[in-house]
Amino acid sequence: MTVEWSWQRAGEALPVLLDGFKITLLATVLGFLLAAVLGLVIAIVRRSLPSLLAKLLGAVVEFIRLTPLVVQLLFVYYLLPQFTALQIGIAVLGVHYSTYMAEVYRAGIDAVPVGQWEAATALSLSPARTWRAVILPQAVRRVVPALGNYAVSMFKDTPFLFTITVVEMVTAAQQFGARNFQYLEPLTLAGLIFLVASYPTSLLVRRLERRLAY
Repeated sequence: MTVEWSWQRAGEALPVLLDGFKITLLATVLGFLLAAVLGLVIAIVRRSLPSLLAKLLGAVVEFIRLTPLVVQLLFVYYLLPQFTALQIGIAVLGVHYSTYMAEVYRAGIDAVPVGQWEAATALSLSPARTWRAVILPQAVRRVVPALGNYAVSMFKDTPFLFTITVVEMVTAAQQFGARNFQYLEPLTLAGLIFLVASYPTSLLVRRLERRLAY
């Protein structure tokens, strides 16, 4: 049996894939925002807590980071049936990636010269103002490119949401293929859409790396 490309089937598949892409994009954007904010909170809290509590929080972070995303999706999906699959998918993506971003933020904070902390203390700045006006502006500037890379990674991980019945783009492609007994066109188009959407982001990340480099 030969498999031949059909432009007609590709045209029929494209609107279905674009509907799925809306879900993919929504999950990526909201998941990334959650991860970026939560990761920053984790990094600051770990640095501010007493040693024992910081180690306990670090153990939780490591557990989340080192267990598979698919397992986390399924666990939360069955644990919290009162939430929609998309809500759970966004939350799990955000929490999972926040553990990676927390390490990125930690590295950025550690890279701030000790003299900056000492200067803030000498000026009698409050801890909140020290973080807001002195430390975070310098730390975040260093880590923006790395955060961009994680945004791309999260975008490419959204197909895992199929495990909890979210019909994102790849699942939409598979369903279209199953209905028409032809997978070549929908899966090829899904891959191309991922490429077209990811490539400009990767270029932007590289540009940020050059622009923010010291």
